[in-house]
Amino acid sequence: MARHEALYAAIAGGNKGAVETILQQELATGRSPAELLTETMIPAMRDVGERYSRKEIFIPQMMIAARAMDAGLRILEPLLAKSGHEPRATICIGTVKGDLHDIGKNLVAMMLKGAGFHVIDLGTNVDVTKFEKAVHDGAQAVLMSALLTTTMPYMKTVADHFRGEKGVKIIIGGAPITQEYADEIGAHGYGEDAGAAVRVVERCLGLAG
Repeated sequence: MARHEALYAAIAGGNKGAVETILQQELATGRSPAELLTETMIPAMRDVGERYSRKEIFIPQMMIAARAMDAGLRILEPLLAKSGHEPRATICIGTVKGDLHDIGKNLVAMMLKGAGFHVIDLGTNVDVTKFEKAVHDGAQAVLMSALLTTTMPYMKTVADHFRGEKGVKIIIGGAPITQEYADEIGAHGYGEDAGAAVRVVERCLGLAG
């Protein structure tokens, strides 16, 4: 199926109402929900993330686009589940123990969901036990966020906990985080913003390309 240009534009422009209307119309004609997702909706959100990384758009526009995508996913998810469509991978995400900030974490979660991942959002103040349970429930990557420099060391605690656990990737991000810190604690990846986070997850899980 070729890309649905109106749907693509509605997601990229954050037009939630148009996304819902177009999807209902297309589904009524027998269009495949999986094709609508993979051929149009995911590429639209990827473009949004890339534009954000290039500073062509900013957080408000990105969040509006993510919410439009989320509205579309609410329509498609029951149909995708019924058809047996599988997510690209399962990841978990949370702001680490001691830190209650969630705006950046929420944006990354929305972008990953829009990129076709099953996201286990653990919220804020997340300790090792909660991350461990998410991995037990199928998460292939552990994403950690921190805004406070005082909570950064807990990222190392989590990374150390999972070190040597085959297949589990540790990816970190947040305002005070750098690639150097990711290297220091042995994380597999670092995302400098929400758009970059999606690309890093894809690379770490071998899904890039």
